[in-house]
Order: sequence, then C-alpha cells, then structure tokens
Amino acid sequence: MSGNPILNIAIFGAFVLFTLVVVIVVSRNSEKKSGAFYTGGASFSGRQNGLAITGDYLSAASFLGVTGAIAIYGYDGLLYALGFFVAWLVAIYLVAEPLRNTGQYTMADVLSFRMHQRPVRTAAALSTLAVSFFYLLAQMAGAGGLVALLLGVSDPVWQSVVIAVVGFVMIAYVLIGGMKGTTWVQMIKATLLILGGAVMTVWVLAKYGMNFNALVDGAVNNPNNAASVAKFKWESAAHMLDPMAKYGTNDISKLSFVSLSMALVLGTAGLPHVLMRFYTVPTAKEARRSAVWAIALIGIFYLFTLVLGLGATALVGMDTILAAPGKENAAAPLLAFALGGEVLMGIISGIAFATILAVVAGLTITASASFAHDFYNSVLKKGKADPAQEVKVARITAVVIGLLAIIGGIAVNGQNIAFLISLAFAVAASANLPSILMTLYWKKFNTRGSIWSIYTGLISSVVLIIFSPAVMLGAGNPLALFPLTNPTIVTIPLAFIAGWLGTVTSKEPADADLQAEMEVRSMTGAGAAEAVAH
Repeated sequence: MSGNPILNIAIFGAFVLFTLVVVIVVSRNSEKKSGAFYTGGASFSGRQNGLAITGDYLSAASFLGVTGAIAIYGYDGLLYALGFFVAWLVAIYLVAEPLRNTGQYTMADVLSFRMHQRPVRTAAALSTLAVSFFYLLAQMAGAGGLVALLLGVSDPVWQSVVIAVVGFVMIAYVLIGGMKGTTWVQMIKATLLILGGAVMTVWVLAKYGMNFNALVDGAVNNPNNAASVAKFKWESAAHMLDPMAKYGTNDISKLSFVSLSMALVLGTAGLPHVLMRFYTVPTAKEARRSAVWAIALIGIFYLFTLVLGLGATALVGMDTILAAPGKENAAAPLLAFALGGEVLMGIISGIAFATILAVVAGLTITASASFAHDFYNSVLKKGKADPAQEVKVARITAVVIGLLAIIGGIAVNGQNIAFLISLAFAVAASANLPSILMTLYWKKFNTRGSIWSIYTGLISSVVLIIFSPAVMLGAGNPLALFPLTNPTIVTIPLAFIAGWLGTVTSKEPADADLQAEMEVRSMTGAGAAEAVAH
C-alpha cells in the first residue's frame, strides 16, 4: 500500500522546489551580518514567529511518531502527546522570555552573561551540538522510513540515498536563506501541517457521524488488530521507546515511564533550536505573542493526533500498520490512503516530508550558530572575530553538520523515531535546563557551578542512554548496566546537585553589577533590543 511512487515523487519535488524558491526570494535582500544570519534580523512579528515555532516544534515525531503511538497504544500514546504539549508551559513561564531578553543569538549568551565567557560558552556549545545531533538523527530516520513506505523502497541502499537527499536539501536551505529563509520554510510547513491534520480529522470523524465515542468503538473492535492489544496498559508507554524491551508491569517499567515523562515535560525548555526562535522577534511583547500563538497551534495539532491515531486503528488496523515499512510511524500516511487514496496519501506524506526538511534546517542553523558564535568567535577569537568571517564559519559548520547527520541518519535508519527524539529531550533536560534555571533565578550561581552542571548533565545522560536496555536491545543484555529506558529521573537531579556543589565550593565572588543588570533585563526586557541590534 505504497500508493503511486511517481505521484509521490512529483508531490515531494513540488514541495522542495516551492520552499527553495521561497528561501531564495526572502533571503535576496538579507544582510551579510551575523545577526541577520542567526536571527533573520529579528524582523518577524509575534504571529509569524509563533507559526515558525510551531513548525520547528512539530517534528516527524509529532506527526508520524505520536499518531502512530496512539494508533498502536491508544490512550498511553496520548500521554506521549500531552507530555510534548505540557512541556510548553514550563518553557514559556520559566525560560523563554527571560532567555530572549538576556541573550542575543544563542542559549550560551544567557549562560555566560555573568560568568567567565570561554569555559561556559564551550560547555554550552558542546551541549547544543549533542542535542541537535540526536534530534537530527530522528528526523533523518523518519525521512528514510517515510520514503520507504511511499516509494515502495525496501532496499537499504536506496533508503540511504533518500536520507542523503534530505541532508543536501537541508544544507541548501541554511546556506541560501540563513534564519530568515529557514523561518519562512517553518511557517509554510506549520500551515500545511495544521491544515492537513484538520482536513483528515474532520474526514475521520465524519465517517463516524462526528461521534468520538463511535470512533473509539471502531478502533477497539477492528478485527485487523492483534489479539494481544496493549493499547490501554500502563507499561505500553515505555514500550513506545523500545519495542524490544517488554518489561511488563514491574517497578522498572513504571520508573521508565516516569523518567520518560520528565524528559518530555522538561526537555523542551532546554532545546536550543526552540529557544533560539525567541531571538527572531524585536521585542519582549512580540515574544509573548509568539508564545501564545505557538501554544494554541501546538495544542490544536495534538488534539488532531488523537483523532488521527484512533482513526488509523479503526480504518487501517494495527496489523497492517505494524507490517508496513516504518511500522507505527506509517500510521498517518496509511490513514490518508484509507481516506482519500493515492492523492491524499501523497499530499499528507509530502507535508510530512516538508516537516522533516523544516525541522532539520532549524536544527542545523542552531548548531552552526552555536559553534560559530559561542566557540569560534567567543572562545577561539576572544570575541573579536569579523562578523562576515563568523558567518562564513557558521556556513561551513552547517555543511559539516549536514554531512554528519546524513551518515548518522543512514546508521539509525529503521529505528523508532519516538525513541530517538526522547534521547534529545533527555540530554536537553539534563545538560541545559538546570544551568539555565540556576543562571536566571539563583544569584549566587557562578562559573564553576554552570560548567559542572552542564557537563554532569551531558555526560551522565549520554552514558546512561548508551548503557540502557533501549540501546543494548533488551534487559537481558549484560551491557545494559542501567535498567531504565530513559535516564532523566537520575540525570536531572545530578545536574542540579553538581551545579549547587560547584557553586558553593568555588571562591569566585558573584558580580553584583552583572547580576543586577541580568535580573532587570530578563524581567523587563530593558536593554535587550540594543543587545540584539548590536
């Protein structure tokens, strides 16, 4: 049930061509300065930026992964969607506006505001690169699985070619358009994604007389479902991360679920590519407006995924979904095929493909900006690099990151997208969020505390992920030294403790003037506009 490969390729090509034309047009008059490349000149309105945030945040895991999770695991899959949405409350109320008011281009601007610049920026840049790389792997894996389904390509070599094409298009977006071009791509993608989701949602409900209960009954009673339906069991949410680790209803499984929930709820507030979006608006007021728009649009979309997931269970069936290339990640395209045939499937899959392209472009420009601005300029050049040279380094970095993402995407092709995304959220929640919160809200926090917090969260989360059953393929593997599928329940407290311990053992005195300036700027926005303009 792959539809018409020629039609699918034509729709993919149309999406790519259209968005590339938009990128070229909107970036034609862009300045060659670092501010224009990193933030699009801070020229977007709150509504535009809210739409772009939505496009940045709703990745392949949201559209393909969450819909598939609900299709296979029912209400437990919905909990996964709720985790992504509730996370925005943490990001908006505690982090987003103070971060935007204090910084210029990257997360490290805030973390180093009242600290010694070079060690803190180095740590923040490494953390940003790690989070971005994990996130990129998930998007690349999604691209491979999606195209395998649509083109009927089962040969891993051809799937690798598709992943490479995605990587090169992503590099083109960033090199040609910078943040301005990437933002427009994300706005277009968000609009298409929400409209496509809305059409399919109404279509599914119409088949059941606009009666949600009838839809649920149809999902439960579909004969094309496995006999051992796990969709309402507590432990099934942990299985979404690693289908090979069937722990059952034991304490380890429940702790894995709690740890996963912590990663989803707290990880968003530490995702560098999401936080960087707040630097593309000119004022704090527009930052708040963009947050309101983002919450509304993201919330609406996740309500759509509930209907779409149950619709896939009812109209397609679990057995068919799990037998398709990409397994649960194929639920949304298969539902589109069941509703409107080859044309709708091609359109919806084209939107999913645009989703992947937009997100990987946002991740790439964030990682390249962090390396060029935080490491090359601030550490290697001690803040004296020529802006044009800094942008050149950022562009070169984007190419390198794109090539690494292609290689990594080929290596993880076929892996569960939700699992790969959870790794990025776990690292972001552990390495970035504790240091951000302590920098913004603890006056005594200092350089040693920040460095210890970032490195402890980064190293512990990556090491525990590597030695978890999710990576070591099952609880019986002797190398699965850490019993939980997600480490956040351990690594977040470790990062906070390390930050506190580093601060209290350091003899570095707090800079009262910088602390006062940061507090006033973060809470009121005074001076933020001048910083961005500079």
